[in-house]
Amino acid sequence: MGRIVYIHGDFVPEEEARIGLFDRGFLFGDAVYEVTAVIAGRMIDNDLHLDRLERSLGELGIALPLPRPDIEALQAELINRNLLTDGTVYLHVSRGEADRDFLYSQGMAPKLVGFTQTKTLTGTKAQREGITVDLADDPRWHRRDIKTAMLLGQVMAKQTARARGFDDVWLVEAGLVTEGASSTAHVITADGRILTRAASKATLPGCTQRALARLCAAEGLRIEERAFTPKEAQDAAEAFQTSASSLVMPVVKIGGRMIGDGRPGPMTRRLQSLYLEAAGVPA
Repeated sequence: MGRIVYIHGDFVPEEEARIGLFDRGFLFGDAVYEVTAVIAGRMIDNDLHLDRLERSLGELGIALPLPRPDIEALQAELINRNLLTDGTVYLHVSRGEADRDFLYSQGMAPKLVGFTQTKTLTGTKAQREGITVDLADDPRWHRRDIKTAMLLGQVMAKQTARARGFDDVWLVEAGLVTEGASSTAHVITADGRILTRAASKATLPGCTQRALARLCAAEGLRIEERAFTPKEAQDAAEAFQTSASSLVMPVVKIGGRMIGDGRPGPMTRRLQSLYLEAAGVPA
């Protein structure tokens, strides 16, 4: 018996879970998703993730499949049923099922799927030593602020980066870094400024990024929201990326250029500690 998953109102063994042939998420990628980190059995920044879920659904005109408290309850139930200590909770909402047609009917009943994944999020080799990221042209559509399930561009970019010997990839458009393929990109200048792009349709508003920004404000650390070039990134004193599944991840090489001395820098280490402390996890 494998995991227990949630699908269309029921908790079932994963072996029994089925999605309909005419689900628009399957046929068109007409769906959104969220991933919430779980550390020591507790969801991290889940309020921000559910805020973003509601926003993404609203931008696509998809109804919230359940009242928000019920969604939180089913997330907790998935954690409990699967005895999850560390990992993630995934939610996927499609517009619903109908015979294949580009045009959809108003008032379709959305379909909700949820499952957990066990994963070590803290104390990993990557967290200690940092990762390398490639640079690649951004192949995605122009509404990246909506967390849709259409991830083929990211899949292709990550696969190419891995084949080139990198751990991950940052995407570039019009001479500027947009974001990581599944993360928010940050660099730290020699004078201690943290640079990251401002919210727009060009990037996904990062929940971990927002949580970290609150902590930085409380600590008096300066965040400058502006786009930066690949050269600025490669010339930076430090670099890191944020996401629910990687938290605050040091980046020690961008493209063919080592960042600093090739090890996670002191500011990145401080930010890692701040985030873990706020999450109630020993650094």
